[in-house]
Amino acid sequence: MAGGTDEVAITGEGGHEVPSTPPRLLAAPGYAVRWLYQAYTAAWVRQVDPTLTGPQFAVLTAVHSYPGVDQGSLASSVALDRSTMADIAKRLEDRGLIVREPAPTDGRRKLLYLSEDGETKLTEIDRRARQLDERLLEGYAPAERERLLEELSMLSSRWEALAEDS
Repeated sequence: MAGGTDEVAITGEGGHEVPSTPPRLLAAPGYAVRWLYQAYTAAWVRQVDPTLTGPQFAVLTAVHSYPGVDQGSLASSVALDRSTMADIAKRLEDRGLIVREPAPTDGRRKLLYLSEDGETKLTEIDRRARQLDERLLEGYAPAERERLLEELSMLSSRWEALAEDS
């Protein structure tokens, strides 16, 4: 097999030989995070909601926590850039899950509120999201879970700072 002797073939669909992931990729943190995110997204779609995305859920959760917040200010708190935030807010508004109102002092700023349907949807989805969280962290003691989440948060902050330095 091309690429070196470290690669081991595995059997894929239809009995065809599929190369395993090269060790160089497995040693790359960016690859590991991408793989983890893909697995998480697949689990989210199957177990939480096939149409409401994780970022949309984050926006609904934040709007629930901070009703009347302007969408520009909310963007960074849910790890979105302003244009993505505007797109997500518009999609949620089109689905009837949030209400966007112009700020009284500046009509360009949009204030966000959950609609009644948004409250209902968030309650339903939040329950399933918490169940998924439990399944994802199964086997970790409470202290290990806390430590893992702290590490992931610190890693995110460091990587975000690297991106800003570029």
